[in-house]
Amino acid sequence: MRILAVGILVAVAGAGLAQQPTQQPDPCDTKHRVVADITYCDRYWECVANAPQLYDCPNGLVFVGRNRGITEGCDYPWRGAYCENKQLANPPIKTEHCDWKYGIFGHETSCTRYWTCWNSTATEQFCIGGLLYNEDSHACDWPQNVRGCQKHPLCKEDPNANVPLGKSCERYWACQGGYPRLQRCPATLVFDKQSRRCVNPPTVDCEVLTTTPSPEEERLAPRSGPPVPRPQRRRPTLQQTEPVQDEAQFVSDNDLQNSPPSRPVLPAGGNFRPAPIPGAIPLN
Repeated sequence: MRILAVGILVAVAGAGLAQQPTQQPDPCDTKHRVVADITYCDRYWECVANAPQLYDCPNGLVFVGRNRGITEGCDYPWRGAYCENKQLANPPIKTEHCDWKYGIFGHETSCTRYWTCWNSTATEQFCIGGLLYNEDSHACDWPQNVRGCQKHPLCKEDPNANVPLGKSCERYWACQGGYPRLQRCPATLVFDKQSRRCVNPPTVDCEVLTTTPSPEEERLAPRSGPPVPRPQRRRPTLQQTEPVQDEAQFVSDNDLQNSPPSRPVLPAGGNFRPAPIPGAIPLN
């Protein structure tokens, strides 16, 4: 029985090896007219004018199938086992922030930021809601799922801790995913360097908080002493004046009411649109 079982396993394994293609299929013999290369995962064959033509995916992408992926039938290699038992034909083309022309890559100094590269153009992106960039999944993830990351020097000990700011009792650095952000304690609280949080004073390093008012606060604050009267603005008196008659003839109000309004002088030509109001007659 054991010999029979071993024989069955060998036969199944041999059938599996026989199913692997050893010769490149002709895309002109297939329905979709496109087939993947059997050696390189970033190349594919397409039938053009009844003849097979070899194409390369954009740098950093691999072939996944016709009308699939993010562009030209190609996609990011980590989205599937597209390169299993295959190799890449093209080396990476590196630019600033981009290891390949197309891809998603981690930030140099922050764990909450990353770069999306499209045709060698890098765009900075941000993880929100306390998430960190995961180099393995190439996406934002919970901090407990991220195994180490490149951190800012201020946050090298703990990527999500609070760091004192010199001798300041009010301000401190709040590390979020390895990137420091300057913060201030709420009013009447001071930053405790032992517990690394805002507490009620006094502490070992800070006494009761005293603040110096800003120039704007001093200007708005009430002053001691008798109130200074505010100067009052005088209203201009209206004087009844008589109409001034120049050399031209003076026109009275009755004449204005009885005389029809004069039409404006329009330039010659028919370049005016009809009136937008229904029933209105445009001026000629």
